[in-house]
Amino acid sequence: MKISRQPTPVTIKIDQKQLENVKCFKYLGSLLTDDGRCTCEIKSRIAMAKAAFSKKKNLFTSKLDLNLRKKLVKCYIWSIALYGAETWTLRAVDQKHLESFEMWCWRRMEKISWTDYVRNEEVLIRVSEQRNILHEIRKRKANWIGHVLCRNCLLKEVIEGKIEGRIEVTRRRKKMLDDLGDRRGYCHLKEKALDHIKWRNCFGRDCGPVVLTDY
Repeated sequence: MKISRQPTPVTIKIDQKQLENVKCFKYLGSLLTDDGRCTCEIKSRIAMAKAAFSKKKNLFTSKLDLNLRKKLVKCYIWSIALYGAETWTLRAVDQKHLESFEMWCWRRMEKISWTDYVRNEEVLIRVSEQRNILHEIRKRKANWIGHVLCRNCLLKEVIEGKIEGRIEVTRRRKKMLDDLGDRRGYCHLKEKALDHIKWRNCFGRDCGPVVLTDY
């Protein structure tokens, strides 16, 4: 697979046999595509999470305490949907898919059909929730990047753009840092990451809004 905005076939031979060029494949449970985006992976994760919800629908829609059912949804359903979310680069369209999935969970849990014409704001009031799934992704990303920036490893060099490549590819690598919303730049984030207490104070509990990019 060649990851590029305009992927072209690559010729690689092993023992006189040419390797097949593919547009997508699964690696360690995540779906990789040749455009380098996460949209297909997010859609796939959401589909698996919805299937898991349907299997345990009787539990999530039962007469158990509301707070307990919400915890069950976040534990068993969101964990499926957000597998590997710390490495996602979110675009505006990805945000819409994730927020729609979040509302889908609460509507199904409360047995609210789309034909009932109940607004999302009313659904959130009924379940005593706020839109939270993007905030959860940002917390996971902050924890993951914090560990990476503290170490000297290949992944850190990739994030910093030290691996040779075209300018737009290097910029895309750095987009995953944009979600942390620190406008003072990468060097300031790196300095924070070296101080575990300072990093947790900045990103441990309140990570603020998610910064979205559309490229």
